[in-house]
Order: sequence, then structure tokens, then C-alpha cells
Amino acid sequence: MNTNIENAYLLAEKLENNISSVIYGKRDKIKLIITALFARGHILLDDIPGTGKTMLAKSLALSVNADYKRIQFTPDLLPSDICGINFFNMKESEFVFRKGPVFTNILLADEINRTTPRTQSALLECMAEFQATIDGVSYPLDELFFVIATQNPIESQGTFPLPEAQTDRFIMRLSMGYPDRASEKEILDKHASVSPIESLEAVCSKEDVILAAKALDEVNVSDSVKDYIIALAEASRTSERIRLGISPRASLALMRAAKGYALISGRDYVIPDDVKHVAIPVMAHRIIPRSTHSLRSSDSSQTIIEYLLDSTPVPLS
Repeated sequence: MNTNIENAYLLAEKLENNISSVIYGKRDKIKLIITALFARGHILLDDIPGTGKTMLAKSLALSVNADYKRIQFTPDLLPSDICGINFFNMKESEFVFRKGPVFTNILLADEINRTTPRTQSALLECMAEFQATIDGVSYPLDELFFVIATQNPIESQGTFPLPEAQTDRFIMRLSMGYPDRASEKEILDKHASVSPIESLEAVCSKEDVILAAKALDEVNVSDSVKDYIIALAEASRTSERIRLGISPRASLALMRAAKGYALISGRDYVIPDDVKHVAIPVMAHRIIPRSTHSLRSSDSSQTIIEYLLDSTPVPLS
């Protein structure tokens, strides 16, 4: 194991342990979020209220000594409320650019499906290009820019479902799910008075995370694993159960996520199990099932991806 890979592995372990001191029984989800962070992707947390989506995002932000901002998305939110605005300074008699909350390192976009498509799309360029354009001028974002968006999938009144072009910008979609019995007991014990998140301290700097992200380039993907990723992509496009399969951009996302999972596992090479670990969160929100009930049912999407993983031959090396 070379030094950069080892440092990234140790950093992932520190982040996982620190976040797990606040979020109980969800180490698998925490690992996937760290994977996305190192892969320079973005996360969509899609679950019912009260399952710890916002707390998970805050605990990650507090674990990294970096700038953190939160946007509460509402129907009246404007793109300028996210990216910034040029205002006229009467004293100086000139226009001055006031940066919006998107100019940060870790951004929590809370209840992103409660704002209009126009405002949702304001994040599109930021997430894809790591820049924001205001009045024809492009402003670069920080090298560390990580978006964690949350939404409630069961509530439709007063919401604006994310279009496919926007959901595709998230490298993974995760669902927290209910805690197990032991974890919920721990929540009742430790969150009764003062939340543990109040005393959570940073375990690394943003420079550490940037270096870990650069170490991703040192993770190798063999031709056999690339062929496996392509086989999964082709299976999604030819399956009778899927109306729309994943795109080549999604295949790239799957490979980057697999490299990220290998990195946090302390390896400089990807194995097929890495691809399997990230396949559902990377692929499920990018397909449209051929369903008579719901074209965007997350349950059926997950089931279909599980079927593709079971039916696609796995390389031996």
C-alpha cells in the first residue's frame, strides 16, 4: 500500500468512527458517503422525515474542518439566493458581487424537492462544472465542493420532483432507513437531553480530503472489471424490466464510485465486489423501470438492479 492510499484509508476510518459516534447503526451508509466525498461526487438522501438525513450531513461537515452552509429549499427560493447576486453599491456607485451559499465546501441542500425546477437547476452547473455563472460571469467554486441534498419521497403536495438531468448529477442516492432496535435504544439514551452532535469535533482538514480525492487517480481498474461495469450497463439497457437504462456517464460514475470504495478499503485496485457494493446507490436512481404503477419507484429500481447483479457474470480476476 503506497503512502497516499494508506493516508486516504486512515482518513476514511477516522471520518467513519467520528460520524458513527452520532449516527448509530449506519456504518454502511456512512462508508458510501465517504466514498462519494473522495470520488468528488454528490449525494442525494432520499427518505422519510426523522431518519437522520440532516444530522448525517451536519456530522460529516463538522468532522471536516471546512466551510459548511445549509440551504432550506422553499417554493419562493430564487437562483440568486443560491448562487449570489450583483447589487448596486450606492456608496461606491458600482455593482458588487455578493456570493451565495453555494460558495462553500460542504453544502446541505435541505428538502431540495420543495423548490421550483428553475431554482433546482441553479445547482446543476455548480455540481457538474464546479463553477457558478452569474450575469454572464463564471466564478470557480472551491476545490472541495460536496453537495448533500435531502428530499422526502412519500410527500407530493407542494413538491417539485427532480428531473432526470438533476438526479443524474448525484453520484449516489441513499436511503437511511429505520434504525435497528439496539440503535434506536442508543438514540433514546444519548439524544434525550443534549445531542452528541453538539460536542462533535473535526478530525481532518479540507486539505486532507482534497489529497484523498487525488489519491483516487492511483486506484487501478483492470480490463476485466471495466468489462464487468460495461456488462451491467448493457444489461440495464436491454432488460425487459427497464424502460430507460443507464448512460455512459452513469458507467463512469459507477467506476469512480467503485474506485472510491476500493480507496476507503485500503486498496489501490478495484475488485468486482467494490462494483457490487456501490451498484445499487449509483444505478437505481438512473433507470426508469417498465412498471405499470410507478415509473420512478425506488423499491422496484433497487430490486431490478439486484436482479442485474445476480444475473450478470462476475469476472474471476
